[in-house]
Amino acid sequence: MWRSGVTELPFYIERGSGDTAVFLLHGVGGGHRAFDATLPSLALAGYRAIAWDAPGYGASRAGEPLSMALFADSLLRLVRHVGARCNVVVGHSMGGMVAQEACLRQPSAFDGLVLFATSAAFGKPGGNWQKEFLKSRFAALDAGLGMEGLSPVLVGGMLALGASAQTRRAATALMGAVPEATYRAALAAIVSFNRLENLARITLPVLCLACDEDKTAPPPVMEKMAGLLPNGEYRSLAHAGHLGNMEQPRAFNAALLDFLRKNFPLKE
Repeated sequence: MWRSGVTELPFYIERGSGDTAVFLLHGVGGGHRAFDATLPSLALAGYRAIAWDAPGYGASRAGEPLSMALFADSLLRLVRHVGARCNVVVGHSMGGMVAQEACLRQPSAFDGLVLFATSAAFGKPGGNWQKEFLKSRFAALDAGLGMEGLSPVLVGGMLALGASAQTRRAATALMGAVPEATYRAALAAIVSFNRLENLARITLPVLCLACDEDKTAPPPVMEKMAGLLPNGEYRSLAHAGHLGNMEQPRAFNAALLDFLRKNFPLKE
Protein backbone atom coordinates (compact mmCIF):
# COMPACT_ATOMS: atom_id res chain seq x y z
CA MET A 1 0.00 0.00 0.00
CA TRP A 2 1.26 3.48 -0.87
CA ARG A 3 1.82 5.79 2.08
CA SER A 4 2.80 9.41 1.90
CA GLY A 5 4.72 11.52 4.37
CA VAL A 6 2.99 14.61 2.97
CA THR A 7 0.37 15.84 5.42
CA GLU A 8 -1.35 18.60 3.48
CA LEU A 9 -2.46 19.38 -0.03
CA PRO A 10 -0.43 21.68 -2.27
CA PHE A 11 -2.11 24.83 -3.54
CA TYR A 12 -3.75 24.41 -6.94
CA ILE A 13 -5.97 26.19 -9.45
CA GLU A 14 -8.76 24.24 -11.12
CA ARG A 15 -10.73 24.97 -14.28
CA GLY A 16 -13.37 22.83 -15.98
CA SER A 17 -15.07 19.65 -14.85
CA GLY A 18 -15.51 16.04 -15.84
CA ASP A 19 -14.02 12.63 -15.13
CA THR A 20 -10.68 13.24 -16.85
CA ALA A 21 -8.30 15.38 -14.79
CA VAL A 22 -5.18 16.89 -16.36
CA PHE A 23 -2.55 17.89 -13.80
CA LEU A 24 -0.11 20.60 -14.91
CA LEU A 25 3.27 20.56 -13.14
CA HIS A 26 5.63 23.51 -13.56
CA GLY A 27 9.42 23.59 -13.73
CA VAL A 28 12.05 24.64 -11.21
CA GLY A 29 11.61 28.34 -11.92
CA GLY A 30 7.85 28.35 -12.22
CA GLY A 31 4.52 28.13 -10.46
CA HIS A 32 0.90 27.49 -11.40
CA ARG A 33 0.78 30.68 -13.46
CA ALA A 34 3.10 29.11 -16.03
CA PHE A 35 -0.06 27.44 -17.34
CA ASP A 36 -2.34 30.49 -17.41
CA ALA A 37 -2.87 30.02 -21.16
CA THR A 38 -3.44 26.26 -20.90
CA LEU A 39 -6.05 26.00 -18.15
CA PRO A 40 -8.89 27.68 -20.08
CA SER A 41 -8.04 25.79 -23.28
CA LEU A 42 -8.33 22.41 -21.54
CA ALA A 43 -11.49 23.42 -19.70
CA LEU A 44 -13.12 24.64 -22.90
CA ALA A 45 -12.33 21.27 -24.51
CA GLY A 46 -14.14 19.48 -21.68
CA TYR A 47 -11.25 18.42 -19.46
CA ARG A 48 -10.74 19.13 -15.77
CA ALA A 49 -7.51 21.13 -15.67
CA ILE A 50 -5.47 21.49 -12.47
CA ALA A 51 -2.25 23.53 -12.14
CA TRP A 52 -0.37 23.28 -8.87
CA ASP A 53 2.24 25.12 -6.91
CA ALA A 54 4.71 22.38 -5.98
CA PRO A 55 5.71 22.21 -2.30
CA GLY A 56 7.78 25.29 -1.48
CA TYR A 57 6.36 27.27 -4.40
CA GLY A 58 3.71 29.99 -4.33
CA ALA A 59 1.08 29.25 -1.70
CA SER A 60 2.25 25.67 -1.02
CA ARG A 61 4.12 24.98 2.19
CA ALA A 62 7.63 23.66 1.64
CA GLY A 63 7.72 20.64 3.91
CA GLU A 64 11.00 19.22 5.16
CA PRO A 65 13.13 18.29 3.44
CA LEU A 66 12.23 19.24 -0.11
CA SER A 67 13.11 16.32 -2.36
CA MET A 68 11.92 14.51 -5.47
CA ALA A 69 10.24 11.95 -3.20
CA LEU A 70 8.32 14.69 -1.39
CA PHE A 71 7.25 16.28 -4.69
CA ALA A 72 6.03 12.89 -5.96
CA ASP A 73 4.15 12.09 -2.75
CA SER A 74 2.51 15.51 -2.81
CA LEU A 75 1.31 14.89 -6.37
CA LEU A 76 -0.08 11.50 -5.42
CA ARG A 77 -1.94 13.06 -2.51
CA LEU A 78 -3.41 15.69 -4.83
CA VAL A 79 -4.51 13.06 -7.37
CA ARG A 80 -6.26 11.10 -4.64
CA HIS A 81 -7.92 14.26 -3.37
CA VAL A 82 -9.26 15.22 -6.81
CA GLY A 83 -10.65 11.72 -7.25
CA ALA A 84 -11.12 11.73 -11.03
CA ARG A 85 -11.79 8.56 -12.98
CA CYS A 86 -8.92 9.25 -15.38
CA ASN A 87 -5.70 11.09 -14.46
CA VAL A 88 -3.18 12.52 -16.92
CA VAL A 89 -0.09 14.38 -15.72
CA VAL A 90 1.66 17.03 -17.81
CA GLY A 91 5.12 17.70 -16.38
CA HIS A 92 7.38 20.49 -17.60
CA SER A 93 11.12 20.12 -16.93
CA MET A 94 11.33 19.40 -13.17
CA GLY A 95 7.61 18.65 -13.29
CA GLY A 96 8.31 15.92 -15.84
CA MET A 97 10.72 14.31 -13.40
CA VAL A 98 8.11 14.52 -10.65
CA ALA A 99 5.61 12.87 -12.99
CA GLN A 100 8.01 9.99 -13.72
CA GLU A 101 8.85 9.52 -10.05
CA ALA A 102 5.20 9.49 -8.97
CA CYS A 103 4.18 7.13 -11.76
CA LEU A 104 6.95 4.68 -10.87
CA ARG A 105 5.97 4.83 -7.20
CA GLN A 106 2.27 4.19 -7.87
CA PRO A 107 1.51 3.30 -11.49
CA SER A 108 -2.17 2.62 -10.81
CA ALA A 109 -2.75 6.30 -9.94
CA PHE A 110 -2.21 7.47 -13.53
CA ASP A 111 -3.58 6.83 -16.99
CA GLY A 112 -1.21 8.89 -19.14
CA LEU A 113 1.75 11.28 -19.07
CA VAL A 114 3.00 14.21 -21.08
CA LEU A 115 6.71 14.66 -20.45
CA PHE A 116 7.49 18.14 -21.69
CA ALA A 117 11.01 19.56 -22.11
CA THR A 118 12.39 17.17 -19.52
CA SER A 119 14.58 14.06 -19.19
CA ALA A 120 14.86 10.77 -17.34
CA ALA A 121 18.25 11.65 -15.86
CA PHE A 122 20.14 14.85 -15.25
CA GLY A 123 23.66 15.45 -16.52
CA LYS A 124 26.51 13.00 -16.67
CA PRO A 125 27.00 9.97 -14.38
CA GLY A 126 29.49 10.04 -11.53
CA GLY A 127 28.42 13.08 -9.52
CA ASN A 128 31.22 15.53 -10.32
CA TRP A 129 29.29 17.17 -13.16
CA GLN A 130 26.32 17.66 -10.86
CA LYS A 131 28.47 19.25 -8.15
CA GLU A 132 29.97 21.70 -10.62
CA PHE A 133 26.54 22.51 -12.02
CA LEU A 134 25.17 23.35 -8.59
CA LYS A 135 28.26 25.38 -7.76
CA SER A 136 27.85 27.46 -10.91
CA ARG A 137 24.10 27.95 -10.41
CA PHE A 138 24.47 28.91 -6.75
CA ALA A 139 27.44 31.25 -7.24
CA ALA A 140 25.25 34.28 -8.00
CA LEU A 141 22.99 33.48 -5.05
CA ASP A 142 25.97 33.02 -2.76
CA ALA A 143 27.15 36.44 -3.87
CA GLY A 144 23.84 37.95 -2.77
CA LEU A 145 22.26 38.53 -6.18
CA GLY A 146 18.99 36.91 -5.08
CA MET A 147 16.32 35.30 -7.25
CA GLU A 148 15.14 38.61 -8.67
CA GLY A 149 18.66 39.34 -9.87
CA LEU A 150 19.33 35.81 -11.11
CA SER A 151 16.07 35.22 -12.98
CA PRO A 152 16.60 37.60 -15.96
CA VAL A 153 19.89 35.90 -16.79
CA LEU A 154 18.54 32.36 -16.51
CA VAL A 155 15.31 33.06 -18.35
CA GLY A 156 17.18 34.74 -21.18
CA GLY A 157 19.10 31.53 -21.81
CA MET A 158 15.95 29.42 -21.87
CA LEU A 159 13.87 31.30 -24.42
CA ALA A 160 13.91 30.97 -28.19
CA LEU A 161 15.44 33.83 -30.16
CA GLY A 162 12.05 35.14 -31.24
CA ALA A 163 10.37 35.05 -27.82
CA SER A 164 8.22 38.08 -27.11
CA ALA A 165 9.02 40.71 -24.50
CA GLN A 166 5.77 39.83 -22.75
CA THR A 167 6.78 36.19 -22.39
CA ARG A 168 10.20 37.22 -21.13
CA ARG A 169 8.66 39.47 -18.47
CA ALA A 170 6.17 36.84 -17.34
CA ALA A 171 8.79 34.07 -17.09
CA THR A 172 11.25 36.36 -15.30
CA ALA A 173 8.60 37.39 -12.77
CA LEU A 174 7.69 33.76 -12.11
CA MET A 175 11.27 32.69 -11.48
CA GLY A 176 12.03 35.81 -9.47
CA ALA A 177 9.19 34.97 -7.09
CA VAL A 178 10.55 31.51 -6.24
CA PRO A 179 11.98 31.47 -2.70
CA GLU A 180 15.75 31.06 -2.79
CA ALA A 181 15.65 28.12 -0.38
CA THR A 182 13.12 26.34 -2.60
CA TYR A 183 15.19 26.96 -5.72
CA ARG A 184 18.32 25.56 -4.06
CA ALA A 185 16.54 22.47 -2.77
CA ALA A 186 14.71 21.83 -6.05
CA LEU A 187 17.92 22.07 -8.07
CA ALA A 188 19.61 19.63 -5.69
CA ALA A 189 16.70 17.22 -6.20
CA ILE A 190 16.91 17.55 -9.97
CA VAL A 191 20.62 16.85 -10.28
CA SER A 192 20.29 13.59 -8.32
CA PHE A 193 17.33 12.38 -10.40
CA ASN A 194 17.93 9.30 -12.54
CA ARG A 195 15.11 7.04 -13.70
CA LEU A 196 16.61 6.17 -17.08
CA GLU A 197 16.76 2.44 -16.35
CA ASN A 198 13.15 2.45 -15.15
CA LEU A 199 11.50 3.97 -18.22
CA ALA A 200 10.43 0.56 -19.56
CA ARG A 201 8.25 0.17 -16.46
CA ILE A 202 6.10 3.14 -17.51
CA THR A 203 3.67 1.38 -19.82
CA LEU A 204 1.04 4.15 -20.01
CA PRO A 205 0.54 6.28 -23.13
CA VAL A 206 3.23 8.95 -22.94
CA LEU A 207 3.81 11.99 -25.12
CA CYS A 208 7.39 13.25 -25.09
CA LEU A 209 7.01 16.85 -26.19
CA ALA A 210 10.13 18.83 -27.12
CA CYS A 211 10.87 22.35 -28.35
CA ASP A 212 13.10 22.87 -31.37
CA GLU A 213 15.24 25.63 -29.79
CA ASP A 214 15.49 24.09 -26.32
CA LYS A 215 19.09 23.76 -25.11
CA THR A 216 18.12 22.48 -21.64
CA ALA A 217 16.19 19.42 -22.84
CA PRO A 218 17.19 19.16 -26.53
CA PRO A 219 14.86 17.41 -28.99
CA PRO A 220 17.22 14.42 -29.47
CA VAL A 221 17.06 13.72 -25.73
CA MET A 222 13.26 13.79 -25.80
CA GLU A 223 13.09 11.64 -28.92
CA LYS A 224 15.39 9.05 -27.35
CA MET A 225 13.21 9.00 -24.24
CA ALA A 226 10.13 8.33 -26.34
CA GLY A 227 11.89 5.36 -27.92
CA LEU A 228 12.63 3.85 -24.50
CA LEU A 229 9.01 4.04 -23.37
CA PRO A 230 6.78 1.08 -24.36
CA ASN A 231 3.95 3.43 -25.43
CA GLY A 232 5.90 6.61 -26.04
CA GLU A 233 5.41 9.05 -28.88
CA TYR A 234 7.51 12.06 -29.81
CA ARG A 235 6.56 15.52 -31.00
CA SER A 236 8.37 18.85 -31.19
CA LEU A 237 7.12 22.44 -31.10
CA ALA A 238 8.58 24.93 -33.57
CA HIS A 239 10.06 28.32 -32.66
CA ALA A 240 10.14 27.54 -28.94
CA GLY A 241 12.80 27.23 -26.26
CA HIS A 242 12.65 25.56 -22.86
CA LEU A 243 9.52 27.49 -21.87
CA GLY A 244 7.48 26.50 -24.92
CA ASN A 245 4.17 26.43 -23.05
CA MET A 246 4.59 30.18 -22.43
CA GLU A 247 6.36 31.02 -25.70
CA GLN A 248 4.00 29.16 -28.06
CA PRO A 249 0.86 28.52 -26.00
CA ARG A 250 -1.42 27.80 -28.96
CA ALA A 251 0.91 25.18 -30.40
CA PHE A 252 1.51 23.69 -26.95
CA ASN A 253 -2.22 23.49 -26.20
CA ALA A 254 -2.92 21.98 -29.63
CA ALA A 255 -0.30 19.24 -29.12
CA LEU A 256 -1.63 18.51 -25.65
CA LEU A 257 -5.23 18.30 -26.82
CA ASP A 258 -4.29 16.08 -29.76
CA PHE A 259 -2.74 13.60 -27.33
CA LEU A 260 -5.68 13.78 -24.91
CA ARG A 261 -8.34 13.34 -27.59
CA LYS A 262 -6.47 10.43 -29.15
CA ASN A 263 -5.87 8.54 -25.91
CA PHE A 264 -8.54 9.85 -23.52
CA PRO A 265 -11.55 10.90 -25.58
CA LEU A 266 -14.41 12.41 -23.62
CA LYS A 267 -17.67 10.52 -23.38
CA GLU A 268 -20.55 11.87 -25.43
